[in-house]
Amino acid sequence: MLQRTLGTHTVSAIGLGGMPMSIEGRPDEARAIATIHAALDAGVTLIDTADAYHLHPGEAGHNEALIARALVAYGARRGDILVATKAGHLRPGDGSWTVNGDPSYLKNAAKASAQRLGGDSIGLLQFHRPDPRVPYADSVGALSELLDEGVIEMAGISNADVSQIREAHQILGPRLASVQNQFSPAFVSSVDEMRECAELGIAFIPWSPLGGIGRAGDVGTRFHAFQQVADARGVSAQQVVLAWELALGEHVIPIPGASRPSSILDSAGAVELELTEDELAALNADVLPTE
Repeated sequence: MLQRTLGTHTVSAIGLGGMPMSIEGRPDEARAIATIHAALDAGVTLIDTADAYHLHPGEAGHNEALIARALVAYGARRGDILVATKAGHLRPGDGSWTVNGDPSYLKNAAKASAQRLGGDSIGLLQFHRPDPRVPYADSVGALSELLDEGVIEMAGISNADVSQIREAHQILGPRLASVQNQFSPAFVSSVDEMRECAELGIAFIPWSPLGGIGRAGDVGTRFHAFQQVADARGVSAQQVVLAWELALGEHVIPIPGASRPSSILDSAGAVELELTEDELAALNADVLPTE
């Protein structure tokens, strides 16, 4: 599979988003593990998760533990797969979301995640979402301390704007490996952040790259240019979307979510789809803002 650079690691250009396997509508564990194994069989070496990916109260870390079990069952070697998790966004279990960017909380959450993932350290920890009650520098500073302590190997941020990316880069320097923001044809407001990451040499990881849970299936209906290219190529509109995102920069690593093997296998096929300049121009014109 096509590979890309993420900090000190080389990973597959398409990752697996684990969220759909642990929240509303989640599959049974056998299908979830089969989905993760299908991704690994296809050459996926980046799996995204978070301690907040769970459904019920009292099961924080559900998705992390699920991924850990799947990797053990597969026999994957720890160094072969990069598991990226996040801390700082909480789900009490009533469908709501809250944030906590307190440095002490982030450090304790990271250590709990490391235990659930089955190791002494986390390959990549990203600060999940800014907390307006806590200075951003303080939250990012916790990542710096976790790096120094060896609890995490790489640090990243998520749901960050350009000013926050620059602030985090000032604090972490080259140890800032990634920015994970929402980005898809339906949500292109992070294009400036994507370009800032290119300038700084940071991986940009689009979450919900197909438009989000429950919306990925109709991306071709909502964005006709993508469906037209898909029809001409004999592939799914979802593959065209991911191939388009990959073409936006060598630092872009989409992480489509999946809850069944067929979904991630289709997504993984996007790395083989090389779009022409004319096709890219048509797709860009359909969704990207003009400069």
